[in-house]
Amino acid sequence: MLKKQKKERLIWIDVTITLLALEIMAYFYYGIRALAVGVLCIAVSLAAELISLRLRSRKFTADDLSCTSDALITALMMPASIELGIPAAACVFAVTAAKNVFGGRRNMIFSPAAAAYLFILTSWEKELLLYPKVYDKIGILDTASELVSSASYTFNTTGTMEAADFELLLGSFPGPMGAVSILLLLVAAVVLIFRKDISAGAFAGTMFGTIFMAYLCPAAENPLDSVKYVLAANMTLFAAIYIISDRRIAPGKNYYAFFYGLFIAITSYIVTLTTGKENVIVIMSVLFTPLSLMLKSLENKIERTRFAETTSVSDSVKQEGAENCG
Repeated sequence: MLKKQKKERLIWIDVTITLLALEIMAYFYYGIRALAVGVLCIAVSLAAELISLRLRSRKFTADDLSCTSDALITALMMPASIELGIPAAACVFAVTAAKNVFGGRRNMIFSPAAAAYLFILTSWEKELLLYPKVYDKIGILDTASELVSSASYTFNTTGTMEAADFELLLGSFPGPMGAVSILLLLVAAVVLIFRKDISAGAFAGTMFGTIFMAYLCPAAENPLDSVKYVLAANMTLFAAIYIISDRRIAPGKNYYAFFYGLFIAITSYIVTLTTGKENVIVIMSVLFTPLSLMLKSLENKIERTRFAETTSVSDSVKQEGAENCG
């Protein structure tokens, strides 16, 4: 148990470090307001976690600090211009309704951050899907000088993105403040997979499904451009790393996790291509919860069967040995 608790804490630290790198990039593009949203989400999540655990007569431990990484994920999926009350409400929902109602961190069935995003999308869609221009520095209590549609919206509706390859790599285009930099996200993915902090199978399945569909049914005139734009748009990479590949949610075995990510990616691409909706992959990660639970149940049944067979063989060997000795 001690080793398991230690590993949970190490995973939380690694994930948080990569999220802080994205937060710094958001600060570079949008100023102090980006940091303020992140700090607010962390503070509200910690307070909600403490209150929830107290109501359940449980102690707050170091492992419960994982709520802060969920808070940063929630913050980075939003525009820097978002009204501060909205991310606060999202974090309260994530901790209380999406996590602790179902038993807390030991019994999570979907990503709290993804559920929170879906919650605010249904309540504040306009505020969530309009973004400040890149390099528009916003004060803590200020409003953006101008709000525009995201590059994802442009790509979904026209099949093009008005951004150079260099800008796509760095995330220098309108969108969620921490979920658009391909370069930083790829580095984070490599680090977290190497450290075994996220599910390699789920990430590989999501990437394979997305790239395969983007090339097979291109949304742009050129299939290679379609692949490039799909990876940069709609929080595809961000969701693949921090939501779909979350070890608390994804199936444990990479084989099952691969198909879990694959089904989400294919469905998300089809829905995006046919409806033009933004960030569908985050929504699908919540809707595909039954698939994850089914695969986990299948894993458990297989493990129990193998354990029973191993125990049976061991008992037979012991019995045969006893008879031979007799």
